[in-house]
Amino acid sequence: MGADHTRPAPSTPPGVRRLLVVTVVPLFVVTVLAALVLWPRDGREANSGGDVPRYHGTVTRVLTEPCPPTPELPEGTPGAADGPCGTVTVRVEQGPDTGREVQTPVPSGPGAPTVAVDDEIVLVKLTDPADPTSSSYNIAEHQRGKPLVWLVALFAAAIVAFGRWRGLAALAGLGASFAILLTFVVPGISAGGSPLLIAITGAALIMFVVLYLTHGITAQTSVAVLGTLGSLVLTGLLGSLATAATHLTGFGSEEATTLSLYQRDVDLHGLLLAGIIIGSLGVLDDVTVTQAATVTELAHANPSLSRLQLYRAATRVGRAHIASTVNTIVLAYAGASLPLLLLLTADSRAVGEILTSEFLAQEIVRSAVATLGLVAAVPLTTGLAALVTTAGRGPAGDAPPADRPTPTPRPPADRDAALEALSAPRHGPPSTPTPAGWPEPERNTDTAW
Repeated sequence: MGADHTRPAPSTPPGVRRLLVVTVVPLFVVTVLAALVLWPRDGREANSGGDVPRYHGTVTRVLTEPCPPTPELPEGTPGAADGPCGTVTVRVEQGPDTGREVQTPVPSGPGAPTVAVDDEIVLVKLTDPADPTSSSYNIAEHQRGKPLVWLVALFAAAIVAFGRWRGLAALAGLGASFAILLTFVVPGISAGGSPLLIAITGAALIMFVVLYLTHGITAQTSVAVLGTLGSLVLTGLLGSLATAATHLTGFGSEEATTLSLYQRDVDLHGLLLAGIIIGSLGVLDDVTVTQAATVTELAHANPSLSRLQLYRAATRVGRAHIASTVNTIVLAYAGASLPLLLLLTADSRAVGEILTSEFLAQEIVRSAVATLGLVAAVPLTTGLAALVTTAGRGPAGDAPPADRPTPTPRPPADRDAALEALSAPRHGPPSTPTPAGWPEPERNTDTAW
């Protein structure tokens, strides 16, 4: 109350800056060295021998007709051909038949695309094994390139328009995250490396790049980095204990089972842990950055707050954040596993047996472990931020700096004069200059190193 916000935020004391550098820099070096050691060097080449050629095309005509009866199955039997039937004329735009118009059957079956004239689709070319010179085309799916490009462009424009330079930095951090996942994490696990070690190293590397790129090299960001890294390690340990206690194998999803058929040496149990860690990172950095920023803003709003008062006030904010984020985590996993949840309604087993089955137990473990790591991030990050923010106040961190003048209390306002001022019509320009002593709306309170 009454603190002067017009001055720039004081810089972190030199001793604290040196301590942060001595702590953060070695951790970053260790992360980079671990990434170099675990980096996949003998990546496997994709086996394209069984791939079917795919070409782009445009639908020029759709002709539907009644489906012929199937004598093998009675009418109304599940699996009987209910349509649609007919032919689709497609102009091929790629491959050896570019420019030609070919006929394909109307797509049918579960998940088949519905096509219309002028639709841009993807064709697959099927060759008869008995006669390699004979081939036919089928429609596989719609082309989604253009809609996705427009959606990504709208997404990027909205981020930059609202966040400006910081929004641009956030987009660069997002690109760096995908680059690390696609060049290190996924190839490393595919090459037979330890999924847990690769996930922790990749998540730490993403954290360093994204946080410093998005929020700048500040003491506040360094506190968020340390809080995120500590929470990631704790999440990995809790995940290991939880999956071992529940005897999860990693075969709880159809994708994992299919992956085991193509790559037998992939550790699916470790892959489950890797998914928990990487999935937790996106929520962890949100919480840690928010807690570090909250402590900084509270300290600048009221410099007389002690270290303990800062911690308690920021923790109350963290509790509200955690209460909403826990629901976010559960709903995110539920949305991703919605087909799995729908299967529960068709399962005739007892509820207890369903909840303890492999495919549902791993989702419960995933949500619980991610939430525990998230809860631990609040006190850890808040405590570090309170220590760094109050470092220049003395041993106890209770007194404000000596060179800071005592805030002058506002004079008591006259009630009648205030009511008259509020009810009087406004004249003059709509915007007035900010009175002296009021906070600057665009002031940045990030504590510089």
